[in-house]
Amino acid sequence: MTTIQILGINAIVLFVYVTALWVASLISRDAGIVDSFWGLGLVVSAVVFFIFSGGFETSKILVLVLVAVWGLRLSFYIFRRSFARPEDPRYQSMRAERGASFWWVSYFQVFVLQGVIMWIVSVCLVAAQNGSAAERLTGWDFSGIVIWVAGFLFESVSDGQLARFKRNPENQGRVLDRGLWRYTRHPNYFGEVLVWWGYYLLAVAAGGWWTFFSPIVMTVLILRVSGVTRLEKRQAQTKPDYQDYVESTSVFVPWRSKRPRALVENDEGGEYGTSE
Repeated sequence: MTTIQILGINAIVLFVYVTALWVASLISRDAGIVDSFWGLGLVVSAVVFFIFSGGFETSKILVLVLVAVWGLRLSFYIFRRSFARPEDPRYQSMRAERGASFWWVSYFQVFVLQGVIMWIVSVCLVAAQNGSAAERLTGWDFSGIVIWVAGFLFESVSDGQLARFKRNPENQGRVLDRGLWRYTRHPNYFGEVLVWWGYYLLAVAAGGWWTFFSPIVMTVLILRVSGVTRLEKRQAQTKPDYQDYVESTSVFVPWRSKRPRALVENDEGGEYGTSE
């Protein structure tokens, strides 16, 4: 089966997937469910690719396992964080603005949109599983694995550090500037980007060099759309002391910190795969 055919099947599967999530959001009156199931949606795509692709079996299994580990952890983390909490303010604002039309507007502007993004960024995953690689793992594969592991550790460890920090009432009004958060203001986003470039190198190993747009789209979304830029603006507007943290800590790429201690709260939030 060709890559185009497999992508067509995946488009149908993702359409059903996001539509089911939309129905669930209408029942629960919480559109934020889409964020919890972002990672799982990409796991579903990886399973589709695994079933229908004809690539090197070891590469197929490798990609499936890496995506499953990453996606399931991310979905579980976001679900646990948002469970029994009010709907995300982003969707509350949209609900108030759209009024009676929110039910169908949310389908296209929230759920279908995320489905389209899932489909686009997953192209490198199908290339990695349905490519024309030799019947062995190559240097590209091992490089991709190393980058993926580094990214996964950055994302998962920083998520854990932030969750523990927020559970302590004494940290109310402070920023987490210890652990990985001492070296970058967004270590979870940095890890997320590394994970996707790791997937891309696995695609390159299978001849999928042309899928470079997948990690680029993910990087742009995290840096300019759903992640870093949006959060930086919100923090600057709501927490004046956040500027101290800004002046002493790298915004994205980890670097040595000039900041000696915690002063203000860091309440990272995100979508499109961002975990906190």
